[in-house]
Order: sequence, then C-alpha cells, then structure tokens
Amino acid sequence: MTVTDEIRSRLQVAFDPRELEVVDESESHRGHAGYQEGGESHFNVRIRASAFEGQSRVARHRAVHKALGDIVPRIHALALDIEA
Repeated sequence: MTVTDEIRSRLQVAFDPRELEVVDESESHRGHAGYQEGGESHFNVRIRASAFEGQSRVARHRAVHKALGDIVPRIHALALDIEA
C-alpha cells in the first residue's frame, strides 16, 4: 500500500468525510529538502467532514495528525486544508 493510500484510508475511517483529496506533490519538490526518489514525501490533503464541526483550526490539525499516527514522521511535508 502506498503512503497516499494509507493516508486516504486512515482519514476515511477516522472522519467519514464527504470530501477527501490526497495529492502527492513530491515531484514538485525535487531537489529540495526532504525529497526522496520515488515520491511520497510531500502531501496536500483537502478534507471536509462534519466531525470537525465546532473545532478550532488547531484542534482539526491535531485530530488529523492523531488519525495519521505513525505516517506523519515518515513524510517530510503535510499541507492540510480542513473544514467542517
């Protein structure tokens, strides 16, 4: 399973989002810090889920990081666009 698939799966299970997009942007970071051959180092996640209703931006980010668990230390960058 790719890291992209792992991210998508864990977020789907944790938040049952109505919208979820996980984009591996690693190739656009070739030559920069953290880039690894084969990609899967830089990600952009857009997620919309009612589970985030009433949470602050910080709480939403913490919830996503908690759901991703051991994936976070394995990647270099994670951009999050989170809304309820």
